Amino acid sequence: METTAPLLQPSNIKQLAESLEFRSIPCNYIHSTNNSSESSATDPRDSNLIPIVDFSLLTSHDPHQRSTAIHHLTKACQDWGFFMVVNHGIPENLMKAVIDSTHEFFNLPEEEKLEYAGKHVLDPIRFGTSFNASKENVFFWRDYLKVFVHPHFHSPTKPQGYRGSMAEYSEKIRKVARKLLAGISESLGLEESFLDKALNLESGLQIFVGNYYPPCPQPELTMGMPPHSDHGLLTLLIQNQVGGLEVQHQGKWINVNALPNSILVNTGDHLEIFSNGKYKSNVHRAVVNNKETRISIVTPHGPSLETVLRPASPLVDKDSSPAAYIPMKYRDYLELQQSNILDGKSCLERVKIPNN
Repeated sequence: METTAPLLQPSNIKQLAESLEFRSIPCNYIHSTNNSSESSATDPRDSNLIPIVDFSLLTSHDPHQRSTAIHHLTKACQDWGFFMVVNHGIPENLMKAVIDSTHEFFNLPEEEKLEYAGKHVLDPIRFGTSFNASKENVFFWRDYLKVFVHPHFHSPTKPQGYRGSMAEYSEKIRKVARKLLAGISESLGLEESFLDKALNLESGLQIFVGNYYPPCPQPELTMGMPPHSDHGLLTLLIQNQVGGLEVQHQGKWINVNALPNSILVNTGDHLEIFSNGKYKSNVHRAVVNNKETRISIVTPHGPSLETVLRPASPLVDKDSSPAAYIPMKYRDYLELQQSNILDGKSCLERVKIPNN
């Protein structure tokens, strides 16, 4: 039986994966909880149950079609906290271009990528590995690039053309997110514009995250990303043709088989807070494989950094539905979550009011 490689401090996972001396992974990449029973695929038919939202119906001028789409949104948020969006209008060639450019970024020489090695979670551009390597004892099989693209746009200068495709994609995906949030606002019994105005989405924080998961010689022993929920309201994700996203549903892990040209969407902690717990943030994880590199583009959408998040007042009743979460500025929540070890919904638990 092949033994694991010795302890190794991470610089980046791409270098490690390409090192010919490693036929097995270093012991500080092994996750003891990632045993075969937990990581094994569930019934493939479960993936067919994942909700689908037709964006063209949501944006239709036909009241019946829009009502149908909002009904689908309601069910998806209540039952899954996850759904696929089809007919969203973002050109397939743009989605491919931004994925390809992200792959090119990770293929840049190490010294060029390390120019973007940020030190703080609010640095506008950060290249790094794992999740928070400064705090972790066991690392994840992932490199990342995190870029703040709204309300102020930033981008790396390389590779050529990356800035343009990132800017165009970020603008289009932001419009999709705001339309989805308008529908979600209605699904909560609020005005279409209520959530947008209450949380100042015009100045909302949007982050572009490129994830790089190279092949792993022992994928059953490690994780790309651990089970976690996201900060913010909605996270929208696209990927190359390599799967690896799994979502939690009714105590089971469901492997996501994305429909061609679809956008994968999960609800975030701040939608749970805003809805006073009616919609729960989704727990998900990334698994790796031993054959192909997976690239995913993840765009969390949240309120402005200075917005204080609390349950929406129309959804709070001191007798029947008291506020279940303490108010917290979005900036403070983001720093709290991103500066620590990622662990399920542990950050959200810290702002829950006991006995609610």
